[in-house]
Amino acid sequence: MSTLVVVGSQWGDEGKGKITDYLAQEADVVVRSQGGNNAGHTINFDGEKFALRSIPSGIFNPKIKNVMANGMVINPKQALEELAGLEARGIKDYQLFISNRAHIVLPYHEMLDGAFEQFKGDKKIGTTKRGIGPANADKANRIGIRMCDLIDPEIFKSVLKSSLTIKNMELKMLGLSELKFDDIYNEYVEYGKKLKKYVCDTSLLLEEEIEKGSKILFEGAQGVMLCLDHGTYPYVTSSSPTGASVPLNAGIAPRYIDNVLGICKAYTTRVGEGPFPTEIHDELADYIRERGHEYGTVTKRPRRVGYLDCVALNYARRVSGINYLSLMLFDVLSGIKKLKICYAYELDGKVINTMPATLEDLYRVKPLYVEMDGWDEDITHVTSFDELPENAKKYLRKIEELTKSEVVIFSVGPDRKQTIRLKDFF
Repeated sequence: MSTLVVVGSQWGDEGKGKITDYLAQEADVVVRSQGGNNAGHTINFDGEKFALRSIPSGIFNPKIKNVMANGMVINPKQALEELAGLEARGIKDYQLFISNRAHIVLPYHEMLDGAFEQFKGDKKIGTTKRGIGPANADKANRIGIRMCDLIDPEIFKSVLKSSLTIKNMELKMLGLSELKFDDIYNEYVEYGKKLKKYVCDTSLLLEEEIEKGSKILFEGAQGVMLCLDHGTYPYVTSSSPTGASVPLNAGIAPRYIDNVLGICKAYTTRVGEGPFPTEIHDELADYIRERGHEYGTVTKRPRRVGYLDCVALNYARRVSGINYLSLMLFDVLSGIKKLKICYAYELDGKVINTMPATLEDLYRVKPLYVEMDGWDEDITHVTSFDELPENAKKYLRKIEELTKSEVVIFSVGPDRKQTIRLKDFF
């Protein structure tokens, strides 16, 4: 048995989809452990580009078992649309398993998500308004609806009546139109019928795969700095994308996790509101944004750009149990004369090496940088560490020094072939 968790070690959008797709070629099972269709994975191979929202990244390989685990919140309508879109592009032979304990996103969740954002005004979180937060809130409030409910028409009818009574009161309170039971039931019961063939106890499935000695890859959405518990609260997502959350979100024992691979860009980006200590606003930010195509997979929103923040990386390593790093979009930095890496913060005259808990302090920190010479060479065709320009080698090694983590992969382009692996770890 070999298990590997792939986590975003920044604020999401680090390139997890590419690395999961790359490593999935060696896996027997790929598990999406949390999140919903509020985040996407972009995967490129054979000259084609795919933007996944909630379907696991192993879906392109018919030999791989793809699991949507209990920690996800799944929009049934969107999931079926995504599968239809894949099938229209020739991805028809796949294995998909959906947890019967995963919660579902319904129309009122999306309506409430948008309304809550509007009412927060200048305190808005910057959500994608896909209903993920309200769905997770219903889960915590014990009025959520799960896949096992959706696929049974009678149970679905009962739980939807109870939940909709409460949700309509919330909609009315916020000045929104109430929803009709029959409209939702008649539409979503059909989705349940179509999804039923995929629904099972995925915890049991994973235990069986572990006992067989299968290689299992776990992926999530967003990044550690958006963790509900350990991120830059309240500017976070509504679940935990850390490696530590995977056993709970997948229904397996913690002892079954072997390694955690942290995915990070060679710089830092962030989508939405919230503190971003190393953010830059000048022409360099525009240069990186355009070269790195830094626009949301799902929303197309331009991402905020900053220097690499090793304080955030070290924090992510600590709370997520990261063993190794994968450095993404390394090629984007070519042509930049001077590069900076943040190694610490200064707060009230003191040097600190961790993320402050309060937004007030995090907004006030001053990033401390080590400055390094850049390189002009195009590195998109390199196939080994030795082929990198000397200054690119120094940049990579400096990251290892500052994070106390070994870089085992670096990426120099979007294609699978532009992924350079430095060590066998899965």
